[in-house]
This record gives sequence, structure tokens and C-alpha cells, in this order.
Amino acid sequence: MTNFIEPIFDVAQLAHVEILSPKLEQSVEFFTRFLGMEVTARSGGSVYLRAYEDFYHNTLKITESIEAGVGHIAWRATSPQALQRRVEEIEKTGLGKGWIDGDIGHGKAYQFTTPDGHLMEILWDVEYYNVQEEQRSKLLNRPSKRPDRGVPVRRLDHINLMTSNPAADTNFLIDNLGFRLREQIQDNGHVLGSWISVSNLVHEIAYMQEPNSVKGKLHHLCYWYGIPQNLYDVADLMKDHDIKIEVPPNKHGISQAFCMYVIEPGGNRIELFGDAGYIITDPAWKPVIWEMKDVPGNGDTWIGTDFPVSWWTQGTPLTSSEAVEEEVLKP
Repeated sequence: MTNFIEPIFDVAQLAHVEILSPKLEQSVEFFTRFLGMEVTARSGGSVYLRAYEDFYHNTLKITESIEAGVGHIAWRATSPQALQRRVEEIEKTGLGKGWIDGDIGHGKAYQFTTPDGHLMEILWDVEYYNVQEEQRSKLLNRPSKRPDRGVPVRRLDHINLMTSNPAADTNFLIDNLGFRLREQIQDNGHVLGSWISVSNLVHEIAYMQEPNSVKGKLHHLCYWYGIPQNLYDVADLMKDHDIKIEVPPNKHGISQAFCMYVIEPGGNRIELFGDAGYIITDPAWKPVIWEMKDVPGNGDTWIGTDFPVSWWTQGTPLTSSEAVEEEVLKP
């Protein structure tokens, strides 16, 4: 095989995500009451949470804000040396912001922005969840007991961001952090969406075209169940409690994951995975390229209902007309 580019293995995983909410306590209630997540800390206007199979102190930070959206995305390096190597490469791009001392649940981190302006950080030192004896599971490889409320999600899965330029952001993560392109949507060569990862998952992050070229928006945050039936269980629960279900249990063509989408009370779209689709073990994987004309009915939904226009056009913070905002958010 010729012209094979040596892969970079300096980034290990998606570590945590911060989302913004104008309804902090209602958002916290959504994640704890319906998704069974646990509050691990509170500080100022932020609340920190984890799912019961998340090993770290937290994987979600919800911060009170005027508008919904994404605060930052954190990646864990594979070693302290890998962290330093990636920082040196990021600094060459001119998009580095510098070091922070850390936050609840992790040590110092280097912050930077993507070309579209999404704030990210990369870190090594993390705090693992310290389980109390009464929460300890008899499964020694599970961080804590399965919660007895809602339909508990098991772990953080991925983040999907809307961007004014999916190609630029995709290439930035590939070139500077070692992500691999797994699937992509193109329209006559123009990139409309990318699914990229640092592991054998189809994606830890995806980029989608923001139709009005607005920068820095969140499309969705995803937590994982692993069992498709859980989606029907949680959909039944949310329907009864007036949580907006944007896309009922469905199967993607891209990634082949079993999924559903809901709007949490703060306005952010949350995806729930009933399984994670296929995994990639081929070190010379060739990206799957979809033409946009083939995506509706095949790439977005393989089995299930058609995706609404809002799924393609809306992210947070909302920038559309008031009428469209109300249509997206109402139960």
C-alpha cells in the first residue's frame, strides 16, 4: 500500500461536554428524572452530571445562560506527552487560547477554538468517580448501580455541531488532533456533513452544515443506551410528561445507529442511542461518501419516520423566526 499517512493516536476520547440552558433546573431535572443521570457537583451557575457507566466524575456540565447552546467540548489525550504534542500542533494554527487550571472533575486543560469558533479543550488529568458504598454495584466493572428512576442512559456517546463550513472544521480535527473520517455527505464535492472519530466508533463528533452559515451552533448531544427497547420505554415516559419528541425511535442509515431525538426543557436537542451502529476495526478504512440526493430516506432514516425539516435546519442557539422556534420547541 502506497501513500499511507501514519495515523495520530494522541486523542483517546470525548471526555465531557458543557451545554448552556436558560432553564437550568428544568434541564437538570430532565437529565436526572428521565435519563437517570446523577448530579455530582454544583458550582455557581453550573451543575455537573454523569451517567451510571461513565467512569469520570462528570461527563456533562450544564451552565445557566440566556440562550441554549454549547459551552465547550473536552477531549482526553492518550498520555501527558500526547497532550503536549497536540498543544504544540494546535498553537501552530493560531487557534489556541491557552491553558486553564482545570474545573471540577479534571486538571489543567488547553483551550482552543475550531475554525467555526466552537470552544474545545484537551486534557489529561481527570478525576474518576468516587462511588459511595451504598451506590456500589455488584458488577465490579460498573462504576455504580443502575439508577432506579427514569430510563437510565449508560454513557456519553458523541456531540454533533452545526457549522458554517463542515469541510474546514473536519480537516482541522483530522490534521491537528488525529481524527479519522468515517462517513460524509457531499453535494457535487461540497461537504455538507462529516462523521469522524479517534476510536473504532463511527463518530465521537459530527459536523453538519448550518443552512444560513451561522457559526458556533449545537445540533445535538448524545447519550447511549445500547438496547433499542430502551428508546421505546423512554419515549413512552417523555410523551406522558410533555417532553418534545422531535424524531421517535428510528434507525439511521449513516452510522446505522438506532436513535431518537428529543428537545430538553432548555431548548437543546438530545439524541439517545439504542445502539451505536457498526464499529470500525480496519486501520485503512476508506470513508463512506454519500451524495445528498441519496440521503433522505436512506442516510438520515433507514427504518422509521421521515426526519422533520427542523432536524436539518435548527440548532441552538436558535436564530430562526419566532414562529419556527415555537414549532420546534412546543410539546
